[in-house]
Amino acid sequence: GGPTPLLLALAVALRALNCFLVQTSFVPDEYWQSLEVAHRMLILNISNYGYLTWEWASGLRGYSYPLIFASIYKALQLLGKDDVQLLIWVPRLAQAVLAAFADVKLYSLVRHLENAETAKCVYFCQLCSWFTWYSCTRTLTNTMETLLTIFALSCYPIKGSKMGSSCKYLALIALAIVIRPTAVIPWIPLVFSHFLQEQRKAVLILHNCIPVGLVTVGTSLITDRVFFGEWVLVQLNFLKFNVLQNLGTFYGSHPWHWYFTQGLPVILGTHLPFFIHGCVLAPKRYRIFLMAVIWTVLVYSTLSHKEFRFIYPVLPFCMFFCGYSLKHLKAWKKSAASFLLLSNLLPALYTGLIHQRGTLDVMSHIRQLCNNSYQSQAFVFIMMPCHSTPFYSHVHCPLKMRFLQCPPDLTGNESYIDEADVFYSNPLGWLNKEFYNDTLLPSHLIFFSVLEEEISSFLALRGYEKTATVFHTHVPQGRVGSHIYVYRKKTEVNH
Repeated sequence: GGPTPLLLALAVALRALNCFLVQTSFVPDEYWQSLEVAHRMLILNISNYGYLTWEWASGLRGYSYPLIFASIYKALQLLGKDDVQLLIWVPRLAQAVLAAFADVKLYSLVRHLENAETAKCVYFCQLCSWFTWYSCTRTLTNTMETLLTIFALSCYPIKGSKMGSSCKYLALIALAIVIRPTAVIPWIPLVFSHFLQEQRKAVLILHNCIPVGLVTVGTSLITDRVFFGEWVLVQLNFLKFNVLQNLGTFYGSHPWHWYFTQGLPVILGTHLPFFIHGCVLAPKRYRIFLMAVIWTVLVYSTLSHKEFRFIYPVLPFCMFFCGYSLKHLKAWKKSAASFLLLSNLLPALYTGLIHQRGTLDVMSHIRQLCNNSYQSQAFVFIMMPCHSTPFYSHVHCPLKMRFLQCPPDLTGNESYIDEADVFYSNPLGWLNKEFYNDTLLPSHLIFFSVLEEEISSFLALRGYEKTATVFHTHVPQGRVGSHIYVYRKKTEVNH
């Protein structure tokens, strides 16, 4: 049978709690590739404010994912409930509900393949995972890709499964690829394996693959045509930029072994020994899941720009093996489960509530400028590594705002330096040159504590005073300080 309504309710309640206990920022993309775009889609027909990053100008990103949030925004607007707090939390709650459904799908799948006991263990491992807790309620394409991977997995015709549905799982993979083209990677070994064991190969290709492919590409093309105003094949541009031109390195590069030595061990955390144990124990027919994990990590290892979230979609596969291991620990099961829960609790709460929370907290100081008559004169300048904070999606009023920009160079100019790098090479000189006239000065400056000393003469000379200090992180690195300062320009009193 299917999951009980009780389990579903419990799962949703848990992920909703999860959502509210994650109040930190992870990566800029959770706003800039989703909420900011959606907010601009909503605002465009009312008043033109908002900002789209360079990826959208170059047609590297599709509108399918932001469209989900734009629809939520539109519904809130029609209900007259487009309050900024709701604009911030409702998309995340929607993501949390989807995550809860995915958790339950994973449980049902294991229950069908194995038994209720193993299913409970896998579900427990999934709920314990600190990285899942940290990421699953965020508005990131990686999160959506992971959830769709779980949904697709529950329809995948693995040997011995009677629940498989080729059409369903292929459609879900296709949707994941539209949202994030790299979603194809974990599915290459799985689809290939399915193809090899399928008796009616021609039927699979002609009746399933081709129709699903055409419908998804068509829908994706039309959606992007509506919002870009021209025909754009986003997936092709994405591939060209990330793989062929390898311009992702602009955002940092890591050694080839990074995912094996740091990436996977960190996101698995204390699940790692259980994962290894489960891989050794699990029957042969689950080897394909392990293949998917190894293959994905290998493929990502060839790209020089590496991030933890890129391999998030393999986590559900890993949880399967962790749960399998836990179930077979017999006498040690209770202590192992307690160990997993306790060892994940601290990282989950610390990363969710403390680490890197400043860039979200500081937005409430900016929002206050919306409410008073001062709004038209206010000008907020965010002097931080670019895209450190969200933007209009967390402000929701046409306040004048600016931040340091950092688009990569697409023309092949060797000596190119972006605005943020130019600024950081000489902050004081940059500020004096940029704001050579007092009338150009921003009313508010927002920056990390590490910058204060260097620009203190500018602040004093131009009459700025500190109005707020916001905690950000215990581990400041480079341009990112432990605190964020808000400075306001003193209004002169004419005698």
